[in-house]
Amino acid sequence: MKIHEYQAREIFKKYGIPVSNGDVAETPEQAYDIAKKIGKRVVVKAQVLVGGRGKAGGVKLADTPEDAKEKASEILGMEIKGLKVEKVFVAEAVNIAHEAYLGVVIDRRTKRPVVMVSPAGGVEIEEVAKETPEKIFKKVVDPAYGLLPHQARELTFNLYDDKKKVFKAADILMRLYRLFMETDASLAEINPFVVTDSGDLIAIDSKINFDDNAIFRHPDYEGMKDLTPDEKVEEEAKKKGLSFIKLEGNIGCVVNGAGLAMATMDVIKHFGGEPANFLDVGGSSNPEKVKAAMDIILRDKNVKSIWFNIFGGITRCDDIATGLVEALKGSDVDIPIIVRLTGTNEDKGREILRDSGIKLHLVETMSEGAKMAIQLAGGGEE
Repeated sequence: MKIHEYQAREIFKKYGIPVSNGDVAETPEQAYDIAKKIGKRVVVKAQVLVGGRGKAGGVKLADTPEDAKEKASEILGMEIKGLKVEKVFVAEAVNIAHEAYLGVVIDRRTKRPVVMVSPAGGVEIEEVAKETPEKIFKKVVDPAYGLLPHQARELTFNLYDDKKKVFKAADILMRLYRLFMETDASLAEINPFVVTDSGDLIAIDSKINFDDNAIFRHPDYEGMKDLTPDEKVEEEAKKKGLSFIKLEGNIGCVVNGAGLAMATMDVIKHFGGEPANFLDVGGSSNPEKVKAAMDIILRDKNVKSIWFNIFGGITRCDDIATGLVEALKGSDVDIPIIVRLTGTNEDKGREILRDSGIKLHLVETMSEGAKMAIQLAGGGEE
């Protein structure tokens, strides 16, 4: 679960991490009021859950409250990587003497937290890792002991020559690690972590991602969730007992079982097609799930064909067929639908589909289904 910068900033403050002065605005008038209260030059930053805000024009400096109002009106409503900007963070602009990066993530290889610092702050850490990996310094932490003071100092000595700054940064790094562990985060980072021209160390950006599996332990943070349109659909699918992930292709997939879902996407790719989604209706025999699956897939305007690929075990093919007929009965769906039913009650399922009077394309094999789905979507092999 991702949260916005202004939300992460409030959590940083709770843990004693120094942050720049500022507040969030939803209108240009609110941005004006915040800038007037700060009384100094400000930066107006789009609040969207993607990177690259600056390059997209979502971060602007403002010298006066009137200027902040104008900049906010330019940013609010704009789209950055498909996401509409509905809020801006108006923060005091600081004169930067030095930029660095501080972060904590989970190292999947060692199954432990890893603390990272880099003197190349202000740049996405992925770019630093790719272009100048020698500028990233890491420490894998034993969670039984936590990040120890000497380990934090060992890392921050790579950032500064001034020992006072080293010790102060080490203290902030330990606070960031404690935040990471106590909030069940999967990522906590400050980029950039700056030294101002007056010598102060400040986090002028804040980022936290929470582990979805532990969010039930943090109801206050769960309320910070701001879902993208795609995530809202995924959340809705989850509530209906479906596992759904939107992809970029044009072939909708309805499958029972995660393994078969992966194989279905693989065979579509093998024959030159592109799946539009991962959708697992699970192992139950519930026609309502099939209706819900159809409803969700049909919202994607990129979908040009839909492939039902069902292997009946616990899931009965006749229930899948019944759900499909109920979903399509009386509808004006003009997208071709390919159906493969194999396993429990497959003959009965095919009979239900044939007797329904609904135009469907029944296939016997995975290869046949993939090729037909690609063909009817407008490309690939016949």
